[in-house]
Amino acid sequence: MLIAQEGRGPKPGSEPEIPEKPQPPATPKAHRPTLWAALALTVLLLALALFSLLIGTGSSPIARAWDFLLGDPAARADAQVRLAVLDVRLPRTLAAVLVGVALGVAGCLLQAVTRNPIAETGLLGVNSGAALGVVIGLTYFGVKSSYAVLLWALAGGMTASAVVLLLAASGRAAGSPLRLILAGSALGATFHGLTSYVLLSTQSTFDTFRYWTIGSLAGIETSDTYPLVPLIAAGLLIAFGCARPLAALALGDDSARSLGHLPGRIRVVVAAAVTLLAGSAVAIAGPIAFLGLLAPYAARLVCGPRIAAQLALSGLVAANVMIAADLLARVVIRPWETPVSVLLAFIGGPLLIWIARSNRLSTAGASA
Repeated sequence: MLIAQEGRGPKPGSEPEIPEKPQPPATPKAHRPTLWAALALTVLLLALALFSLLIGTGSSPIARAWDFLLGDPAARADAQVRLAVLDVRLPRTLAAVLVGVALGVAGCLLQAVTRNPIAETGLLGVNSGAALGVVIGLTYFGVKSSYAVLLWALAGGMTASAVVLLLAASGRAAGSPLRLILAGSALGATFHGLTSYVLLSTQSTFDTFRYWTIGSLAGIETSDTYPLVPLIAAGLLIAFGCARPLAALALGDDSARSLGHLPGRIRVVVAAAVTLLAGSAVAIAGPIAFLGLLAPYAARLVCGPRIAAQLALSGLVAANVMIAADLLARVVIRPWETPVSVLLAFIGGPLLIWIARSNRLSTAGASA
């Protein structure tokens, strides 16, 4: 008994052990890169928005537009400058921010819910449904105004997404990510075929449809975007409300159920948010490729697996890229404009190839 007690004590000549002090939690430090990135992206977004108000394809000089923003009486009295800044550049700047945030958050949601790092909003059939809606409105209902085209695009995108959800919710594997993707791909191909058939049978609508489907912010008016702000706001609220369930879903369906979540219901709610966001964005600017795919990837490189941080950074990254692309579209072939979707395709295509060939693709998933 004496030996056992001696064995438990410190050895002769050795110093007594000092208990380690408790270490402070590392969570705040882990969040610092995300906070700094969000701050930098916000400052960059404000700077790009300012440049967007100063630069355009018209003849109004940058100095004159700057004087107008500073409240110079002579510049304020110039009708041409007022038209360029308030009626042309301001609406498309606001539209670029709305479209970028909507597509970035929608892409992040879709990649998280499908656990597919290269998923994008076209998987739910939103783009093809919006295109079919525009063609039907132009051909059979005599749509003329840009606002009416916007409404038909929104209705078509939401209808397509609703049909995809119904198809994915039926059967034995209801609500699975694979079923969602297959239903979206099948319906997208079907709607694309119907759109081509209507266009070939009625060539009179082709010119208007071609202008819409090319993807551009030119000609956007404030009255076109205001009605869609509540839809985008609702989609963002749903998206951030799904952050915790999506984090549980990233662990697998069984783990999510053990934590009290219903995977099928989560996917339906997320798909509804994606429909509101992507449908509104497509209605405003037409089909914009790659933005909803690349923005979440860039966000994950900074913030890691935190879903709420991914959503916030994805929206900021996409908004910055959208405004930058729109600025470049105005000046690259002056006095004409290059469609924004074309510039994003030139940027996004090589980046997607690089991502696919790099070793980071396996770690770029929504749960990584």
